[in-house]
Amino acid sequence: MAAAAGGQTVGRSSFSRAAAPHVASSSTAAGVKLGPNGAAFVSSGIPDLDRILGGGFLIGSVVMIMEDSDAPHHLLLLRSFMAQGVVHKQPLLFAGPMKEPRLFLGTLPAVASSKEDGRQRGMGAGTSSDGRTSDEALRIAWQYKKYFGEEKTSHAEHRDNKQEFSNDFDLRKPLERHLLNAQNIECVSTQEGDTLGVLQDRCSTFLSKLPRKDGGNAHAGRIAIQSLCAPQCGYFEKDWDMVSFIRSLKAMVRASNAVAVITFPNTVLSSSFCKRWQHLADTLLSIKAIPDEDKELAKLLTGYQDMVGFLHVHKVAQTNSQVPVILEASTFSLKLRKRRSLVLERLNQAPVDGSGGPSLDASGSCSSSSQGSQLDF
Repeated sequence: MAAAAGGQTVGRSSFSRAAAPHVASSSTAAGVKLGPNGAAFVSSGIPDLDRILGGGFLIGSVVMIMEDSDAPHHLLLLRSFMAQGVVHKQPLLFAGPMKEPRLFLGTLPAVASSKEDGRQRGMGAGTSSDGRTSDEALRIAWQYKKYFGEEKTSHAEHRDNKQEFSNDFDLRKPLERHLLNAQNIECVSTQEGDTLGVLQDRCSTFLSKLPRKDGGNAHAGRIAIQSLCAPQCGYFEKDWDMVSFIRSLKAMVRASNAVAVITFPNTVLSSSFCKRWQHLADTLLSIKAIPDEDKELAKLLTGYQDMVGFLHVHKVAQTNSQVPVILEASTFSLKLRKRRSLVLERLNQAPVDGSGGPSLDASGSCSSSSQGSQLDF
């Protein structure tokens, strides 16, 4: 697997990777989507991010997220990634700089019920006071079964009840407790111990149960590591030990059917080691919070009041290809839809107040007269 640098390139190339189409196959494991060049993806837990990355997080890759020192917005991405794996009943290993890392599972968001709400609104809008519209809907459904058979109707119902590859999560509601009590969820604390040996052994044991297989018929696993180089960790300031751990984890993940997501506060690292960490990442993201009151930025961007941060894509993982990934944009706004679901949008410049004519005349013009000329643009 090779990782190509994303950079600041804007525009689409004929070689750019579009969103991977979903391959409907009975042998595809839950939460796994097949893509081009034999690639397999798991969802990041944010549908917009999956679309931006061309399908999601590539199985066998290491994803790194650079944290913002002013706000814990990186936890929004980490919780979505973990919650999506729990919903798909995929094995999960979480490591965090806290004494009781299992308590962090209680902060995972629940799946949003927007589809059910929309379905109820649609039913309510189409029903009259006397109930005739509802009766007509029942007759249409009965005729559908009559002329097209029970098989197509059951197939449509099965398609509606099929589990989504990527869900919208409601950040206001916690994940169901019975899902968190699954046997395939493991937690380890990085606060205890002055070496990374315990964490490396736990990752090795976890990944040994997920051997790499071609195609998407094998179950995928997830590793989530929060703030790997945080000052709370017992191995803090052991820079070379952390680099060695990332290299070892990257080799183990590449040979397994899993994805590892690591968040780290890059401000506590020296510039040289920070570049090493970024180079080791297959997919590199960074998140930046937005100040509460930035009048200049509010005038520059539309929808500034709804933004909570910026997400920058530095690098996108790829497999079986030497063609670099060229994104339409590298920086996206992070918004909360109805204060519950994460949405990523391209940045749009706000319109300039006033007309352009007077400003051009005040700043100078190509014409020497105010009446107009053939040389005027």
